[in-house]
Amino acid sequence: MRTVLSVSLPENMSEELDRFAKGTGRNKSDIVKESLSLFLWEMKLRAVQKKLGPKAKKLGIVSEEDVFKAIS
Repeated sequence: MRTVLSVSLPENMSEELDRFAKGTGRNKSDIVKESLSLFLWEMKLRAVQKKLGPKAKKLGIVSEEDVFKAIS
């Protein structure tokens, strides 16, 4: 099921979206869907980082490199 969402954008953002869509040959709807998906993923990641950050620091995991070492 799909839902139609109407969003009001500032003129400069709308123009930038138009230029990007034309420059990449993609439609605006797909660009906005991908952008929203990435934004939501980042917000979930931040929530996990906030929750687990103190525990990770106690284990000496403070950078992305430390995370990759821990899971490799």
